[in-house]
Amino acid sequence: MIFVHGGAGDLVPGEDPRPHVSGCLSAARAGAAVLSAGGSALDAVIAAVVALEDDPLFNAGTGSVLNLDGDVECDASVMTGELQAGAVGAVRGVKNPIRLARLVMEKTRHVLLVADGALRFAREQGVALVDPASMVTDRARSRWASPGTVGAVARDRRGHLAAATSTGGTSRKLPGRLGDTPLIGCGTYTHAGAGAASATGIGEAIIKSTLTRWAVDRLAGGQDPMETARAAVEQLPRAGGTGGIILVDAAGRPGFAFNTQRMSRAYIDPQGVENAGFD
Repeated sequence: MIFVHGGAGDLVPGEDPRPHVSGCLSAARAGAAVLSAGGSALDAVIAAVVALEDDPLFNAGTGSVLNLDGDVECDASVMTGELQAGAVGAVRGVKNPIRLARLVMEKTRHVLLVADGALRFAREQGVALVDPASMVTDRARSRWASPGTVGAVARDRRGHLAAATSTGGTSRKLPGRLGDTPLIGCGTYTHAGAGAASATGIGEAIIKSTLTRWAVDRLAGGQDPMETARAAVEQLPRAGGTGGIILVDAAGRPGFAFNTQRMSRAYIDPQGVENAGFD
């Protein structure tokens, strides 16, 4: 099972949401191809999120929103059911921040590296850096807005779980701002025997709600994934925000909810059945 989201938000007048849905489905197919070949849930969510980071329609990697200085600063995190986690925040010139987050998880004793420290680590690991200006698209420059965060959750054939989330953050944010995405338990959380979750929306509200940890804890108690997702999203208004969440439980059952006008998403079940939508 692979489940992908492309961000939650309100509909932009005159914008066709269908390309966002097809982009999510393409990303889900990239993750499903990994799983069908016997690959791990971790490899699947990375493949899916890389596809979304490379698609300029989405607010992650290339196509990310711009901060107040007109620059792209990206955040990303990844976590497995064995409580391995890695994250990066406020990084510039890293085409696929989710890959750098994985390196933090696998190559360091830390969980989160940010800004110049993250870039130094990227260079030490041989990560190819790009001109930060190359990640600024005409769409982001002209509108300074793009919907949500991207993410993926997966369960592989061996029952292992993983989640990954990536974002350019909030449009016109203060330079150096971190949202929920790089914070484990907020934008991303996974626990073996319970489930995996990825969130999208107003990061400050998601942080205050520790949304993904809240949701996975309820999956651990046997709560239905759809009921869990709806209950999680109900936490956001009192924290001053809107957003959405996708889940997969230990049995591979999906769940999702959002309180915005739309959340582009797609999932592919173990039998290869595809499901995608935005409203």
